[in-house]
Amino acid sequence: MRVPFLDLKRMDSELKNALKSKFSEMLDLGVFSGGEEVKSLESRISTYLNSPFSIACANGTDAMELALRALQIGSGDEVIVPAMTWVSTAEAVAMVGAKPIFWDTDANGLLAADWGEAITQNTKAVMPVHLYGKMVDMGNLMAKAKKYKLFVIEDGAQSFGSFQNNKAAGTFGDVGCLSFYPTKNLGALGEAGMCLTDSLELTERIRQLLNHGQKVRDEHELVGRNSRIDSIQAGFLTVYMDRFVSFQKFRKRLAGMYLEALGDLDGLRLPAGILGKDHNAHLFVVQTPKRNELKEFLSKQGVGTAIHYPLSLPEMTEFSCQGNFRNAGILSAQGLSLPLNPWMREEEIEFVSGKVRQFFLSH
Repeated sequence: MRVPFLDLKRMDSELKNALKSKFSEMLDLGVFSGGEEVKSLESRISTYLNSPFSIACANGTDAMELALRALQIGSGDEVIVPAMTWVSTAEAVAMVGAKPIFWDTDANGLLAADWGEAITQNTKAVMPVHLYGKMVDMGNLMAKAKKYKLFVIEDGAQSFGSFQNNKAAGTFGDVGCLSFYPTKNLGALGEAGMCLTDSLELTERIRQLLNHGQKVRDEHELVGRNSRIDSIQAGFLTVYMDRFVSFQKFRKRLAGMYLEALGDLDGLRLPAGILGKDHNAHLFVVQTPKRNELKEFLSKQGVGTAIHYPLSLPEMTEFSCQGNFRNAGILSAQGLSLPLNPWMREEEIEFVSGKVRQFFLSH
């Protein structure tokens, strides 16, 4: 048996036909930028996440840059960023001219609770990342941010569908940023993203920024950019939304199978709280000092895996800096993502689990 880490070609014929039908419908309509499909997607997301305003844009990285610019964060400002995250979190800060200040994570890869020690007179915002789909403790984070009068920009690229105290990831801070990259739990067939906020003022500013600084055509009130979502991707995402809840249930079911099969292995740390509401089971990341050996072994057995991520941000050349990033370093050296997605079969989870067990029982 060969088990790919992710194979998007596996989608069932019913879903493929629904996507083809949507594409045909949009071809006949002839509207490929803006229009009702974008409005429909924004409405669907707002309803599902209980977000007052949902603003679709070109991708998740743009969403973070738009949020920073809308909050007027720029040169001379500092933004606290977890040391373990995808590079775009820090890139967005650098792109607006601000400085990312890295802080260590906890053992799960979430911004450590003592991040307040990184605050200086130049700190303007904190960017919690709901890594792998597990949410940061937003109650405590928001209280601390309010105390120090900091903006909160949530990087919710991996956490669509995670809820904490019945409140969705991305709806706690001033702006929440989503990615609909194809590999995400809610993924388009190309690039797409979104900003969430409860502020009408920020909504209007973000909409201007992503559309060349204009509220109406040819009236450019500020320097913006082109970050409009592709209408076809918006249409595809509305199709996927019809399946989202059922896909999530199946993800959790598969994750539960992994937990049951691997829970007794010494030397293997399993993802904490992955069956909880505040985790959307985006990635099933295990940790072991034998990560590289396990990855090589599984590859030879026909099992695809991935490393999210091989370097912490402070270890990268462009963001190199000194500090205590112990937990982020452990995760980058020991984390391994096992295949988990709604296109898998239960027997594949059993096969992967069996191979992982074989490795640990023989090493």
